[in-house]
Amino acid sequence: MKVKVNEIKIIYQQKYPVKDAVVIKASTVAAEVFIENWNQDTININETFKLMLLNNSNKVKGIFELSKGGITGTLVDVRILFAIVLKTLSTAIILGHNHPSGNLKPSESDKKLTQKIKKASEMFDVKLLDHIIISPYGDYFSFADEGVL
Repeated sequence: MKVKVNEIKIIYQQKYPVKDAVVIKASTVAAEVFIENWNQDTININETFKLMLLNNSNKVKGIFELSKGGITGTLVDVRILFAIVLKTLSTAIILGHNHPSGNLKPSESDKKLTQKIKKASEMFDVKLLDHIIISPYGDYFSFADEGVL
């Protein structure tokens, strides 16, 4: 009897050499990278959660859009987040999401999610460097800078 199973492939395609990638040295750089890579046509319409993936030198490997929600929130599945982190062999991450209202104050659910991801990242030996909230107006809030991380 031949048992049939599905094939599983794990793929990370690198279009640009990481050696030429931007290095994240401060929250200002991380916020700028997020803002430049956000869809400006929808930044004030719906909340989106993204994941910036970094190598051991804090060079940006890429940004993954994890979820897109409504006006006041979006759901984040931490299992999918870490599937992406592990698939890309990233050693550090920065979380990012937008507040369409322009209010940069993190909600309690933002804080709880950040702590949940921080705890999980420690298990995988992945550094959670920051969580950036951006607004449609080009400003941002950094969890790391404000001591919330």
